[in-house]
Amino acid sequence: MIDGMGTITEQRFRQGMTFQQWKDSMTRNRDRVEEQERRIKLTPQQLAPFRRRPLHVLAIGADWCPDVYGNLPVLARLAAEAPELDLRVFDRDQNADLMDQYLKGGKFRSIPVMAFFDAGWREIGVFIERPESVTALRAQKRREIFAAHPEFGSPDAPVDQLPEDVRARLMDELGKMRESTMDFANGEVVRELAAIVQKP
Repeated sequence: MIDGMGTITEQRFRQGMTFQQWKDSMTRNRDRVEEQERRIKLTPQQLAPFRRRPLHVLAIGADWCPDVYGNLPVLARLAAEAPELDLRVFDRDQNADLMDQYLKGGKFRSIPVMAFFDAGWREIGVFIERPESVTALRAQKRREIFAAHPEFGSPDAPVDQLPEDVRARLMDELGKMRESTMDFANGEVVRELAAIVQKP
């Protein structure tokens, strides 16, 4: 999702963490981040757009968010393999001034945010949360899960109202669905980020 029109100074950018420092600061889900890092495979064709020019990339995230531990490692792998990308990561809740420049739809503090700046600190584009194609695919798969399992009730009902054993089975099914769509999601994140960095 592309949105936002923030600005940042070099001084503020340098206050961010490297991806490794951010991982070291995590209090949960580090295993998921590192598993995602291992599974990402990038082709030379996918990397090529990210090697065209030096870019600064500001990322905003939090260690509790599935979209962060799903999508931020994709950016980190791109930065590791394309040294032209200078990546700094900021914790969402400790950097409200930055977060509020990148509200999704002007009101939601959706993460991750990935904002790209050229060498002169001009913002060239922003990615927020996840690609729409991934949202649509997972919504369809979720509907299929509920249709196949009447015991899960309505997909619109609060999950916490289900009996504990039923809720556990639902969470397991949703986890498997997310896993089965991960490679597609990774490819879509790379595609959307490539579209940003190829802007003039």
